[in-house]
Amino acid sequence: MSQTFELVYTGRAARDIRSLDFVVKKRLAAKMRELKADPLGTAQKLVNSKLGHYRWRVGDCRIVFDHHGLRIVVLRVGHRREICR
Repeated sequence: MSQTFELVYTGRAARDIRSLDFVVKKRLAAKMRELKADPLGTAQKLVNSKLGHYRWRVGDCRIVFDHHGLRIVVLRVGHRREICR
């Protein structure tokens, strides 16, 4: 039996997503559904953890998140140039 993780979005992450282009949002949504099954399998651990502990790459976008049990807390979403500044 496989576990499905729950995605929880912070207010900042929700604002980040709303500001993205429609095509990028669609790509992110598809990737998020895929990553709910195994969130840490393709995640990269962040060196500087003041923003979050892990990140996913989806094209030029980065999704920064923390992992708490069966919950994935999405902290920030944005272009790779701007997300870690």
